Amino acid sequence: MSKKSMGLGAGKKLKLRRKISRLKDKLFVKKVRNLKAKSDPLQGASQAKGIVLEKKQVEAKQPNSAMRKCAVVQLVKNKKKVKAFIPGDNAQKMIAEHDEVMIECIGGKMGRAKGDMPGIRWQVIKVNDQSLKALLSKKIEKGRR
Repeated sequence: MSKKSMGLGAGKKLKLRRKISRLKDKLFVKKVRNLKAKSDPLQGASQAKGIVLEKKQVEAKQPNSAMRKCAVVQLVKNKKKVKAFIPGDNAQKMIAEHDEVMIECIGGKMGRAKGDMPGIRWQVIKVNDQSLKALLSKKIEKGRR
């Protein structure tokens, strides 16, 4: 026997029951109240420009023992500072301090950090309006600013 209301006048009660159960769902509440855009440094955007303040190395989580190359980037749009991963071999040599970079979300589960890098949710895709991938494959040279 189901515990749902039945009958001709049950619509209002079923609607309320549905509303209450949806508000218990964490992902639904996050979507409805626009919490991602409020807490996200990129403010809901997929990509953002920033200035490199410094380059760092972050130690990978157990059981890995690598030093991941990262950059501390200050966003142009709201002056917030984020740590961005620099993908590719020797890619950190292509990036200098005070360079303008474009960052995007790495794409870990539910907007969180991906893989063995703690707290790093973004990655560098462009340096001084030139693709980092093209710079690494030596298709183009790094432009001067």
